Amino acid sequence: MTSTRACTNAQCDCANCTCESCECQGSNSCGCYLNLKGRIAVVTGAGAGLGRSYALELAARGATVLVNDIGAALDGAGTNNSPAQLVAREIVARGGTAVANTTSVATPEGGEAIIQHAIDEFGGVDILVNNAGNMRLSSFAKLDVRTIHELLDVHLGGAFYVTHPAYAHMMQQERGRIVFTTSGLGIFGIYGADVYAAAKGGIDGLLSALRLECERWGVKANAVAPMARTRMSGDDLYAELPNEAVGPEHVAPVVMYLSSDECSVNGEIWSVGAGSVARVFTARTGGYYKHPTREGVLSANDVAAHLREIMDMTGYSEPENWPAEWKLVADLYQNSTSITQNP
Repeated sequence: MTSTRACTNAQCDCANCTCESCECQGSNSCGCYLNLKGRIAVVTGAGAGLGRSYALELAARGATVLVNDIGAALDGAGTNNSPAQLVAREIVARGGTAVANTTSVATPEGGEAIIQHAIDEFGGVDILVNNAGNMRLSSFAKLDVRTIHELLDVHLGGAFYVTHPAYAHMMQQERGRIVFTTSGLGIFGIYGADVYAAAKGGIDGLLSALRLECERWGVKANAVAPMARTRMSGDDLYAELPNEAVGPEHVAPVVMYLSSDECSVNGEIWSVGAGSVARVFTARTGGYYKHPTREGVLSANDVAAHLREIMDMTGYSEPENWPAEWKLVADLYQNSTSITQNP
């Protein structure tokens, strides 16, 4: 996506205005900045909670929205067409353009059908917000492993199944924004949410790889880890704060930014909620190094003796990708060898 396009505000005097998305490249006096007019968005799980808030925010900024939700219960059981239809009607009542879609994200065929609906109805897809999800809590000891696919298929499978056809379309048009939904429950952990955490962790892995190929096609992919009181979160997680402080509306503006032409980041995970926006990232400590040919093979005793160095976060690094991490290790070997050979 380009960050510059012709001004979309009919009242704007482009000879004098200061709007960044206008051809005149100013700062925002005419209201065109972060304007999604002409963009087509697909939001999954948009019938309530966070997804509804995202759909309303994108529509308010000018996007045409496909509102996807099967209307299932919290555990994923059942269907109900009303939630998606009500949100679509709400957008239309506010002067926007939207259509409801009640196809499940949990199969490849469903993902293709959702994206094809947007293409058939509106002519394309510019923005995809993967938000559909379900929840079942259980300690690992009591977990019924025969049912874990019911969460994995929606959270992780859905992220693949809907993103894949959307990404193919975005590649062709060389423009697009993808927003995944991960969770602090997966990143930092919480008791009793093993399957949910694993699914969200899988999304983090998908993003870390997809980001490396998508930007060459003009596509940016990022993720939010929301903290908001919704049907899925229940009341206990955010009991310390009043409802007005932890609503989905505090997360939606970040999804809006990540969906916009003006979004300049790629491959990021942002923790968002209650007025807080923070970058979450994976890093590597300086650790302990024992040269394998000059000092001998690493032993378990070495690990035990140098645990403090392994765990010390002072001077951590954030490799851009796995080859960059491997280079850190290879450089340790080469540099140590060079020092030995050239005292």
